[in-house]
Amino acid sequence: MTGVDWRFRSLVVAHAVSAYGTYLNLIALSLFSYEVTGTAWGVGVVMAVRLLSGVTAGLAAGALTARVTRRTVMVATDLAQTLAMVLLALWSSGTPLVVLLGAVVVLGAGNTLFNVALRSAVPVMVGQDDRARANGVLVTARSVATVLGFALAAPVIALGGFGVAFAVNAASFAVSGAAVLVLRPRTDSTGEDDPPAGERSEPVPVRGWRLRRRMAGLAGPLLGLIALRGLDALASASHNVALPLAAHAAEPSEPAVFMTRFWSAWAVGTLLAHQVLKRRSRGTSWGERAFAAGTCAMSFCFVVTFTGLPAPALMAAAVAAGFADGWTEIVYTSRLQAAPDRQRGRLFGLSATAEQSGFALGTVAAAAALEALPALTVVGAFHGAAACGALVLLLLTVRRHHTRKAEDRSSTSGETGENTHGTSTGASHLHGS
Repeated sequence: MTGVDWRFRSLVVAHAVSAYGTYLNLIALSLFSYEVTGTAWGVGVVMAVRLLSGVTAGLAAGALTARVTRRTVMVATDLAQTLAMVLLALWSSGTPLVVLLGAVVVLGAGNTLFNVALRSAVPVMVGQDDRARANGVLVTARSVATVLGFALAAPVIALGGFGVAFAVNAASFAVSGAAVLVLRPRTDSTGEDDPPAGERSEPVPVRGWRLRRRMAGLAGPLLGLIALRGLDALASASHNVALPLAAHAAEPSEPAVFMTRFWSAWAVGTLLAHQVLKRRSRGTSWGERAFAAGTCAMSFCFVVTFTGLPAPALMAAAVAAGFADGWTEIVYTSRLQAAPDRQRGRLFGLSATAEQSGFALGTVAAAAALEALPALTVVGAFHGAAACGALVLLLLTVRRHHTRKAEDRSSTSGETGENTHGTSTGASHLHGS
């Protein structure tokens, strides 16, 4: 166990710089896409291409990280995104549409591949026992970068134009790539970094029908977890799309100030989630029930923020939403990281595909629904679906837990009886005996 040391924290700081540039670029690229295409439909196409490239990269991420080191993937994707943004910065006047589309493909795929490599490498870099704490540090840094990126996008674009905004984003990717090169973190396991037996996602070899039963149930919990994450991303798209409408309704003269306050309060909540989990988890990950409960709480809090609360209550609800958001992110990531090293790349690739697909579908569906329905209705419906999915996962998890306990008691009782009578050789079990 290496722990969350200065090397990892330095890498997190560099990644936060990259995340700041990414969130600043989300706003700059949207406005720039409108300038290049001249239509809202064109902006939608550019964003769809970016999301589609991320979905495709998620499907390929597992195979890629199995063939080359994760550190190589991280450096290569940072370099590719740096070059793409330098190209846009130099070509910010009169950019052809094909150049813009090529750049967003690189950005979408690069962001997904980098995050899959980083998240699956965390247990190797810090040790299995410290992965929850490390994930909390990552979530906190990303939350701060989100707020700064959104808050500073308008001043940067106003002062320097799109060229400067793209140059800042290029520099942020260069900082991240350079940090990985200089720090040279160990990102790939040699076998000793697999999770302890008590936390493995795959079954420990046991005899007979118990082995077959546990192997049959292996995919269910993790696939259910990933499916709920995708549904959560779909629900999150609804409040991201609806929030600008709520900001204009609440403060027509200063909607940007409203959104900055909202996301700042949300970031405070994610920071608190890290502090709580750091003290409660004792270095281990929480399971599916904690993730499902956190998803329910997050959905409820985000819906509450659209009920027209006064400013102090709204900020409190945003803090609570951020807390639940940070909680679910840390718990979810730590749970997938409990899988053996050889499975993590595929799990996180599948997760990235589910999240990107859910967010893309949610963005389109929520935007269409908001043309005819109030923001509260749309956000409530989307987050209600996520809460229902969380309740289903929670019920299935509790049922599986009780079933497994009953099977273990039955198996233990049978083995004890055979040993008492001196008839068991330990070689096999006869069904029905």
